[in-house]
Amino acid sequence: MRLWILSLALTAASLPALAATPPNAAEVARFAERQLQDNYPADGPGAALLVARGDQVLFRGARGEASVELGVPLTPDSVFRIGSVTKQFAAAGLLKLVEAGKVSLDDPLSKYLPDYPNGAHISVHQLLNHTSGVKSYTGIPGVMAGPIRMDLSTAQLIDTFKNQPVDFAPGAQWAYNNSGYVLVGAVIEAASGQPWHAYLQQALFEPLGLKHTRWGDDHALIPGQVQGYTLSQGRPAPANYASMSQPHAAGALVSTVDDLLRWNRALHEGKVVRADLYAKMIQPEGAALKEHYGYGIEHTRLRDGDLLAHGGGIFGAMSFLLYLPGSDVTVAIVQNSDSVAPGKRAPEVLARKLAAYAIGRPYPEAQAIAPPPAQLKSLEGVYRSDPKTARAIQVVDGRLVSQRFGGQRVAMTAIGPDEFVFEDGLSRLRFERDAQGAVTGTRFYADGEGEGSFSPRTDEPLPAATVAIALPAAARERVAGRYTREGMVLNVFQQGEQLLAQMAGQPSFVLAATSPTRFAIDSVGAVLEFAPESGPAKTLTLRQGGAVLEFQRAP
Repeated sequence: MRLWILSLALTAASLPALAATPPNAAEVARFAERQLQDNYPADGPGAALLVARGDQVLFRGARGEASVELGVPLTPDSVFRIGSVTKQFAAAGLLKLVEAGKVSLDDPLSKYLPDYPNGAHISVHQLLNHTSGVKSYTGIPGVMAGPIRMDLSTAQLIDTFKNQPVDFAPGAQWAYNNSGYVLVGAVIEAASGQPWHAYLQQALFEPLGLKHTRWGDDHALIPGQVQGYTLSQGRPAPANYASMSQPHAAGALVSTVDDLLRWNRALHEGKVVRADLYAKMIQPEGAALKEHYGYGIEHTRLRDGDLLAHGGGIFGAMSFLLYLPGSDVTVAIVQNSDSVAPGKRAPEVLARKLAAYAIGRPYPEAQAIAPPPAQLKSLEGVYRSDPKTARAIQVVDGRLVSQRFGGQRVAMTAIGPDEFVFEDGLSRLRFERDAQGAVTGTRFYADGEGEGSFSPRTDEPLPAATVAIALPAAARERVAGRYTREGMVLNVFQQGEQLLAQMAGQPSFVLAATSPTRFAIDSVGAVLEFAPESGPAKTLTLRQGGAVLEFQRAP
């Protein structure tokens, strides 16, 4: 789920690559250790990390605490929830049934679930690559705020979404879909006669020696499993609870970095499914082609080479597992927090940096320069790539910041007269000029690859800054409280005479009042409007980037 104050998913420009000899194990280990220490504290939730080239482990380490309350440190052997990395295991398990002749990718869902609405027109293939159009149950209003806590059987879970309106006709579009993988699990159960996780245990985990990969059953003691956390008002707090019966085959497995390496080696070297079925896993097609999505695996690029990867996010954990086919490099990162602390990097960004370094084509370390203020000022403007997408660039507190309309401000660091790097250390923006030296636009480089996308400079004015008014204490107290929507929890609270808003697991932002019921957050392009009735506000409406979300005050 994407929350409104998540950092923008920005990635780096690619400088011309030079042929290089991959660094040795000691060099990779030093680099990886530095990334781990820079990104995770020793006295809070942390992560386990592994980098390997083939079977050779180049780095294996951990930093942080498995239990913050007890001060128990994490180790590389710690067991974490892996969230949606589960999907590739479920996909491979179903393909084993295809190999055995018990399932066909062209089979209709109705063959396995006869009563499923429109099941005769939804294929197994469409479940696997997110083109079924089925409503994703994690996006149904109210589910994540309470019902996600209930233990449900597969049939009961399917009942919660099967009668929901579909998002599109099967095969017509692509939309990431947790319900689709619950149905993958249901097909596995129907074809194998076993619970989905028991089948995976028999068909995959035991034969491959994945001793610590299993269903993350809430009612079982799992040796080595860590506690899960989130960020609340800038401090670690226990993660929200969800019954692990509900992430199902879409996200309910736990594992270790060593098991994830063993899995990568087996899957990508042809030891799990036969070659034609493996090709289906990694080669997007149809409506999934534009989204680079196969079966539980995204097929994109890193430093001009193929990248096979998937991330996971679930209450109390985040993960990322990648594989580079040409160099046989694996990076696995699992962390026991569902939040990324301000100024730190998400597992995906860390994994990309580590993989690039391991193949001898690291993302360049930015050497900051300090352009004169007048030069920064001359770059201000609105740059538009299409009628619906524009980026405002302006100087804020002496730094050049970029903000997509309706998005979050991201500070940039100058590394050249016209070149800037984003806070994640990968993403780059370059200003382009004409023969007379006038700025004509920007070129943004995504994922460190390609030629970048150009956005011409326009004559549009920069968005006006909000002029805040002071509110009496009673007006601030009326809107302060806890508001919820579809599993999102938004806290509005006071610090001195300031009001702040914070989505669970995310940084807090100061609210600028324009009236007693309307507040702006310029840094994320958001407006919060509270119901005007007397007494504590019962509802809060968030407007950002064209989205309008209504939250209800929690008891």
